[in-house]
Amino acid sequence: MTTETEKIAGAGAAAGDFAAIVRDAIGDANVPTLLMVLVQLTGDLAWLEEPYRPARGKGLSENDTGGLPEEIQDEVRAAAADAIIAWHAGTPVAIDEPDEELYRRMLQVAIGEPVPDEYGPMIADDMNALGGDPAWLKAVPAAPEGFSALVIGAGISGMLAAHDLRKAGVETVVVERGEQLGGTWWHNRYPGCGVDVPSHLYQFAAAASDWPYYYATRDELHDYLQKVGEDWDIASCTRFGTTVRAARWDSAAQLWRATVVGPDGAEEELSANILISAVGAFGNPKFPNIPGRDAFAGETVHTSLWDADFDVAGKRVAVIGNGASAMQIVPSIAPEVVSLTVFQRSAHWVAPFEKFRTPVPDPVRFLLREVPLYRAWYRQRLAWVLNDTLFSALQVDPEWPHQDRSINAANDGHRRFFTRYIESELAGRDDLIAKVVPDYPPFGKRILLDNGWYRTLRRDDVELVSEAITEIVPEGIVTADGRVHEVDVIVYATGFDVVNFLSSFELTGRSGRTLKEIWGADDADAYLGTTVPDFPNVFCLYGPNTQAGHGGSLIYYLECQMRYTMSLLGRMFARGATSVEVRPEVAQRYNDDVDAAHEHMIWRHPGFDTYYRNSRGRVLVANPWRVVDWWRMTRDADPAEYEFSTSEATVNA
Repeated sequence: MTTETEKIAGAGAAAGDFAAIVRDAIGDANVPTLLMVLVQLTGDLAWLEEPYRPARGKGLSENDTGGLPEEIQDEVRAAAADAIIAWHAGTPVAIDEPDEELYRRMLQVAIGEPVPDEYGPMIADDMNALGGDPAWLKAVPAAPEGFSALVIGAGISGMLAAHDLRKAGVETVVVERGEQLGGTWWHNRYPGCGVDVPSHLYQFAAAASDWPYYYATRDELHDYLQKVGEDWDIASCTRFGTTVRAARWDSAAQLWRATVVGPDGAEEELSANILISAVGAFGNPKFPNIPGRDAFAGETVHTSLWDADFDVAGKRVAVIGNGASAMQIVPSIAPEVVSLTVFQRSAHWVAPFEKFRTPVPDPVRFLLREVPLYRAWYRQRLAWVLNDTLFSALQVDPEWPHQDRSINAANDGHRRFFTRYIESELAGRDDLIAKVVPDYPPFGKRILLDNGWYRTLRRDDVELVSEAITEIVPEGIVTADGRVHEVDVIVYATGFDVVNFLSSFELTGRSGRTLKEIWGADDADAYLGTTVPDFPNVFCLYGPNTQAGHGGSLIYYLECQMRYTMSLLGRMFARGATSVEVRPEVAQRYNDDVDAAHEHMIWRHPGFDTYYRNSRGRVLVANPWRVVDWWRMTRDADPAEYEFSTSEATVNA
């Protein structure tokens, strides 16, 4: 991290101003994070020993004091201020890049709980990737002259792909159906839209941001992606307002031929050596199959199609759905409408959201912005808490006697905690408690964060309806009890068609079969969620079984996928090959392992429906591996698992 350190140090405030700001800011800083900064700046490992070792924090708490006595906190803060000021004045970092074992030991102290040895390499890799292009990307062999890529989609995945490919000298064209970069965070703009992952994790490793809030809204995320897009010059290689209709593999030419439709409606063919699908999983809105849906005389909107001019103020509004988008939109619009009726199909487990719309204090923002080591360790501690710590609670214990309500003892503890929280939020409203406490194990569906949901349900002008909807009529919604709920607006907060991966265009492989023919209607699988037999030179980002089901940041998973893709391309370049295709037996073995792993996990529990599963109950969205496993699997491609070819012959692995 020397380059980034020197850059920020050189561009920082004047020495006197910097020192004064640091001494003021240090009082709001996270003490365990400061300890790690101290170790690296001073080289003194005594800061990892008693009496400075923090206690373990509770739950998702950031544990700002580390549970340390006040006099020890003061000592740490003062020493950290001195060290940071000295660094800014030119004192070099004593331990610029700790080895894997020291990184592991440091994180173990910082979080106050054991960190297994296997995490050391991942921690070191992540820390060394922050703030600039990582070493692995710089090591990718340069692409042959004229080697080209077509990237479909300019959201987070597409931006990442374009950045990495161009760094390797690949001529890249991105096609995007929307008008701007951002994908999900461009198209979705309903009131309350935001992310449920901490801002400092939901960002590219190479592109830190000065986040104003601990959890970003849609607008903040969109602004971030626009800024990154400018820094990476993504727009210069992107064709906006362009839709891909179909793509087919031309074996003779070793090229992908894609039929696209531009903003003027004209159709043309684009050719490229490789095809990157970055279409994501949240592009196609899903509507419920309710009789009479088109009969409604009022206004209707799906949350993903919300227009900035759409106004619900002063109207009677119905929201169908009570998942993530509903939980965001309902508290946001409740104060503006005459009445709000929420139609719940099934209850969801909801966790406290202590930092909802909580601003990052200016002094802390200063440290995160101006002191790279503080930013890196703050992020690393967040990552540990949100990555694999929950994984064991999602494994089915066959000896656990209460499989209907939980899957193991830890999972049952989570159930008790969440239930107590719900009961405290809805105290005195037994009618609501009976409706909202789920009867299935926690984490079976994605845990939602309470951004005022329960407080909103208590309002006199808000009603939660748990009876099933039987039909929609011109005046409103009819439920199974025969009641007609008269409304002016129906909002569909019913999510997306997630299980139909790559369904927005037709993809025809080497054998002449389409991907839909191979996968069927909703049964996608891919090796590492990325490559599919019979489809040479196709790489799918955010493909089957790549969503972080138990925690972590989607962007990190995508970065791992892109690293793997670039590793594989590097192998191809080194061999002089023109195409690469995963061996069928390798893909089959991997996907069998995925299915087998899911058989022992929460998402196969029969007590609920989830978008993680297809119509036959197979889990094809959630990733069954720990984050450290995923990192290890995607770190470097094994050429023995692939066939490398030219237009004339196969190149031996």
